[in-house]
Amino acid sequence: MTERLEANDAGIARAAALLRAGGLVAFGTETVYGLGADATSDVAVARIFAAKERPRFNPLISHFPDAESAFAEAAPDELARRLAERFWPGPLTLVLPRRPGCTISDLAAAGLPSVAVRVPRGAVTTALLRAVGRPVAAPSANLSGKVSPSDAYHVLRGLSGRIDAVLDSGPCPVGVESTVLDLTGDSPVLLRPGGVTVEALAEICGPVSHPDDYADTLPAAPGRLASHYAPGLTVRLDATEVAPDEALLAFGPALPGGGLTWNLSPEGHLDEAASRLFAGLRFLDSEGARRGLTRIAAMPIPRTGLGLAIRDRLRRAASPRPG
Repeated sequence: MTERLEANDAGIARAAALLRAGGLVAFGTETVYGLGADATSDVAVARIFAAKERPRFNPLISHFPDAESAFAEAAPDELARRLAERFWPGPLTLVLPRRPGCTISDLAAAGLPSVAVRVPRGAVTTALLRAVGRPVAAPSANLSGKVSPSDAYHVLRGLSGRIDAVLDSGPCPVGVESTVLDLTGDSPVLLRPGGVTVEALAEICGPVSHPDDYADTLPAAPGRLASHYAPGLTVRLDATEVAPDEALLAFGPALPGGGLTWNLSPEGHLDEAASRLFAGLRFLDSEGARRGLTRIAAMPIPRTGLGLAIRDRLRRAASPRPG
C-alpha cells in the first residue's frame, strides 16, 4: 500500500522517516516527481531500480537542500561554484568528481569516479531534504521508459503498491527533467538538455559541447562507454564452472573450486545481488589480483527483473578495454 502524504509538517516528517529507514518516497520538485531513496544505502538504491524496472544501473542524481551539502560529496571547481550560484536551487544537475570520503553509494554512481548532484527548488522539497539529512537519489518516479510524472496522480498510476509513499506537493511548474552538465573533463559537456537552457549555461561557462562531439574520446560519462566499470581482472560471464586461478562472483549456491568467492546473494535474491554488485567486483578485483588470480568468473544471473540490470553491468565490465 502506497501512502499519499500531504505537503505539511506531518507529511514531510513521515516522508523523511521512511527515507531514512530505507524506503522509497516519491516527491515533487520544480521539474518532475522524483523517486527518492537514501543515496548512501546500496540496498535502498537497489529498490529504486526494482520499482522502476530499470534495465540498467545508470548513474542517479543525488539531491541536496543547498550547495554546501552537495559540495560536501562532490568536488567543485570554480566554474561549478559559479554555476551553482547562478542556477541553484533550480533545474541544473552537475556531474563532478567524487570527494574522498563521499558517502553516495557505488550503485547510485554506477561505479563511476563521479557523482551527479542537484539542489532542487521548492519549499517542500527543501524541507524534506533537510529533514532526511542525507543525499537523496531520485530519478523520475515512473516505470522505466514511461512518461515522467508531473503530479502525484501520475506517480500513483504507475507505481502504486511498488513504493512506500508519495509526498503530494501539487503539479510541477517546469515539467521537464533537469539539465545535466558534465564538468569532469577539460570542457563542459551537455549530457541532457532540460530546465536550464544551453544559452543560459553559455553565459557562465562559454561554449557547451554535446557528447556526440566526443563520440570517440569522451571519458567515463554516464552511459557513454561500453566498458563502464572495468575491473583490472578480466570478467568471464555465465560461468558454470570455476578454475582455481579464478575469483568467483557467485549467485545462489556457489560453484566449488575458485580461488576466492564473493556471493551476491546465497539465496538468489536479485535485490540483494544488485546492492552487493559493485562492492563484490571491487573486492574480487583487488583481492584477486593480490592473490595472483587471473580473472573473475561470474555465475549466470536470471534475465528477469533486476537481473537484466545486473547482467547489463556485468556485460559492460566484461567488455574489451579501449586502447
